Amino acid sequence: MPAFPLLFSPLHIRDTQLPNRIVISPMCQYSANDGLANEWHFAHLAKFAMGRAGLVFIEASAVTAQGRITHGDLGIWSDAHADALRPAIEFIQGQGSKVALQLGHAGRKASMQRPWFGNGPVGADDASRGDVAWPIFGATAEPLDDGWLEPQAMTAGDIAHLTEAFVAAARRADTAGVDVLEVHGAHGYLIQTFLSPLSNTRNDGYGGDLKGRMRLALEVTEAVRAAWPEGKPLFFRVSSVDGIENGWEIEDSIALAGELKALGVDVIDCSSGGNSPKGATNSSVGRGLGFQVPFASSIREKAGIMTQAVGLIIDGAQAEDILQSGDADLIAIGREALADPFWPLHQAQAMGLDDEFAMWPEQYGWWLERRSHGLKKILAAE
Repeated sequence: MPAFPLLFSPLHIRDTQLPNRIVISPMCQYSANDGLANEWHFAHLAKFAMGRAGLVFIEASAVTAQGRITHGDLGIWSDAHADALRPAIEFIQGQGSKVALQLGHAGRKASMQRPWFGNGPVGADDASRGDVAWPIFGATAEPLDDGWLEPQAMTAGDIAHLTEAFVAAARRADTAGVDVLEVHGAHGYLIQTFLSPLSNTRNDGYGGDLKGRMRLALEVTEAVRAAWPEGKPLFFRVSSVDGIENGWEIEDSIALAGELKALGVDVIDCSSGGNSPKGATNSSVGRGLGFQVPFASSIREKAGIMTQAVGLIIDGAQAEDILQSGDADLIAIGREALADPFWPLHQAQAMGLDDEFAMWPEQYGWWLERRSHGLKKILAAE
C-alpha cells in the first residue's frame, strides 16, 4: 500500500475535483410524494457527506412523471422538484463532498410496486393504498413478463419528447447546484431496453443492429451533454452485461463506451443485469466480492475511458487494490453505506490515516478523539 492511498486521493474530472475516490451509489428510497424530496431524503443523503464520501449520488430521478419506477420515486420534471433537492445539495457541499444526480426513465419497468409491497406489477392492494397504475412506454409493446403492464411502443415523436425531457432535467439539476450528472442506461429501464437485443426487436432506426440499438442512448447523451455545463462531469451507468443468453455483452458495452466518450461522457458507471422481472440488477452473473470489477476493468482498458466500479466492495483494502490495479478510477458503495454511513472514515482509520479523528466532522471528531484516548487508558490499566 502506498504512503497515501489512492482511495483517499483527490480526482480531477473537468473542472470538478472530488476530494477522494469514494462514491455513494444512487439508491432509490421509494419515499417521495409526487416525485418531491422530503425530510427522509435529506437525512438519507446528508449522513453520507458527514461520513466524508467524495461524491454522493441522489437516487434515480425521473425526467417525466410517467418515467418513475414507483409512486415513491424522486422526480426532476419540474422546477419544484429541483427546489426540493436544494437543502440536501447545499448541506452535502457544505461538508466538502460533491453531489451527483442520476437522470432516469423506467420504461416498461415503470408503475411497479414499492419493493416492500412485493416489487412486482401494481395491483389492487397497491391501488387501495393510493398507488394506482399509470400508462407506460417502452422500446416495444412487450411487457416485462406475464402479468406486467403492457407498454406503449415509443414513436419517433415520443423519443423526441423524451430527449427534451432529459435536457430540461439536466438544466434543472444544474440550476439546483448539482456537480455531476449521470444518465441511467442500465438495469432494464428505458434506455437499456433499447440497447439490449432481448428487449429491442424494433425494425426502425432505433432497433436492429448494434448501431440502431445504441441510437437512443447516444442521442439522449449528446443532448444532455450539450445542455450540461462544459466544466461539469457527465457519467453514464451501463449494465455491462445482461447476464442472459443472447443478450447485451461486454463487447457491446465497450463499443458503447467508445461512442459515449466521443460525445463527452467522462465516466462509465459499470453495473450489470436488470433486464428481467426479478429485480433491478438480477442476472445470472455470479456474485462474489467485487463481482462487477472485471467489467469496469475491461471497459476502462479497451475504451480508454474512466470507470466506476460497484458491487460487493466491502472494505478499504479491497477498494485500494482495485484502484492500484488500474481496474477503475472510482469506487462506489451502496448497501455498505446503508450499514455504515461513516464507511469512508472507518476505512481511513483502518488504513492508518486518521488515528486522531481529524477527518471527521469536528462536531463528532472532538468527542471521539477524547473517547479514544480514554478507552486506551482504561484498557491499558486492565
